[in-house]
Amino acid sequence: MDMQVPARSGRDASVLEHRRLCKIASSPHAYVRGTTARFYDLIAQMPAGSLPEGPPVWICGDAHLGNLGAVADADGRIGIQIRDLDQTVVANPAFDLVRLALSLVTAALNATLPGIVTARMMDAMAIGYAEGIADPEGVERDIAESEIVATTKQRALGRRWRHLSRERLKGKTDYLPRGHRFFDLDPDEQDALTALIGDPAVRRLVLALGSGAADAEIRLLDAAYWIKGCSSLGRLRYAGLVEIRGGRRPHLALLDVKEAVPHLAPAASGAAMPTDHAERVVAGARALSPHLGDRMVAGHVLGKPVTVRELMPQDLKIDAEQFSRREAVRVAGHLAAILGRAHGRQMDGAVRPGWIEAVRAVGPGPDAPGWLWSVVTDLMGAHQRGYLEHCYRIAREDLSRG
Repeated sequence: MDMQVPARSGRDASVLEHRRLCKIASSPHAYVRGTTARFYDLIAQMPAGSLPEGPPVWICGDAHLGNLGAVADADGRIGIQIRDLDQTVVANPAFDLVRLALSLVTAALNATLPGIVTARMMDAMAIGYAEGIADPEGVERDIAESEIVATTKQRALGRRWRHLSRERLKGKTDYLPRGHRFFDLDPDEQDALTALIGDPAVRRLVLALGSGAADAEIRLLDAAYWIKGCSSLGRLRYAGLVEIRGGRRPHLALLDVKEAVPHLAPAASGAAMPTDHAERVVAGARALSPHLGDRMVAGHVLGKPVTVRELMPQDLKIDAEQFSRREAVRVAGHLAAILGRAHGRQMDGAVRPGWIEAVRAVGPGPDAPGWLWSVVTDLMGAHQRGYLEHCYRIAREDLSRG
């Protein structure tokens, strides 16, 4: 892996890589989430025709459970949408459905649910996804909302800046607390972040979200290298704390500046996409997750493409590592419907029925479409073996260190 951060205590490339590998080893579901490249390698090794070929649309590219959740728009309205579009690309929508199914089934097995529940989950996913494709604007009113999703949305509605400040900034109001997650910048990084905040596109984004006057002053109070997530460890990632003056009273905003990387899913042949990775991510976000896409802009830091978005207190991932048998089926159908809605919005009405028929194709049993069951169970076996081998390597490295 090409590690792209300066060697320094806490930011040393080998330290970050070890941290990433340990994070992946923390559970089978963490392994599924953190090994997107392996997922697509395994898909590529499957016989031709294992997955149906859907109409090319923008897909998430990494539609695991943790990448769906509550997302606020610029006005604070909340929807359950895709939260992370780093891997977005115009491609076969079946990739997203399989990725989500693999993630949900792994989480269900972690929760020690019996295998029959996983079959019912995949059946619910096929039904929910098809309903989302068929009625992309109204599906959330018609599907049975899961308790986990409803609770996530309710929690998001009650969140304010103080909650975000407490979680990310330890309650500080004028600087980013250094230590476990935030680290000092090199002088060239500081200059690059200052220039980025002054970019007209970034300025328009901050003012639009903060309801600031057009002549408001935007001041960068502090910026730091941010150790966050899993796939972004070792890539450029920064936090910027900015103050907006010019409205009724000064207010703060926290910006997430994240290096945009190449997509891993194979793109559809002849797909028209921006060649700049950051612009690709923003375009995909606007197609799949409008709440998030309208809060993002593309830019460059130290010659590398980055996305810039303001973090909102209402943005919450769905915490569904443990759930009951009934809730597992409901959450599977609900999240699949949300995914179908994101895909269906991009499809012409004439092509939707054909894609629904392909997704719902009858298999050898009544509980799941044949292709989805076959693909997900094959992937489950490969990922379980890969997870144990990964943990073995980590354990051996720890023993060798002493």
